[in-house]
Amino acid sequence: MKRIKKKHIEKVGGVFSEFKAFILRGNIIDLAIGVIIGGALQKIITALVDDIIMPLISLAMPKALDLSSMFLALDGGDYATLSQARAAGAAVLTYGSFLTMVLNFLLMAAAVFALIKGINALNHIANKDAGDLILAQKETKTCPFCCSEINPAASRCPFCTGELVVAQEEEHKDEEN
Repeated sequence: MKRIKKKHIEKVGGVFSEFKAFILRGNIIDLAIGVIIGGALQKIITALVDDIIMPLISLAMPKALDLSSMFLALDGGDYATLSQARAAGAAVLTYGSFLTMVLNFLLMAAAVFALIKGINALNHIANKDAGDLILAQKETKTCPFCCSEINPAASRCPFCTGELVVAQEEEHKDEEN
């Protein structure tokens, strides 16, 4: 029986700990959540296309239209339904299923676009508010003693405790001379 060397066990343990660190990173968790939400959104879009949009399109057409049952028999035969063509062993090109998937994709892309557009609008509002807060914080004065940025209404510097009223009077005296 072949013995497993200690260095091989250490390599496996090192790889396992690296894998564990990789899996527990925030990006992987975010990606997993995105995939789960995307799968749920895809099911909703599929139901929307199959159960709401396609029946409405069928009503608008002069003849009932079910995209998923549209096909072309490659053997040249004339079959009433897809199941009849498959039962006869004919090779079929089911372009209707493809068109349904394209419609699903376009609706999914539109839903994701609307979601991203909404998130960007919220981020823009949040960033504007944060920008206004930053501008409000920028309205500061500099302490003449320690050169720290302080509130313009302060009479003492919170960093060096210098009296700013005295410092302002000294500035006025210097300006007069």
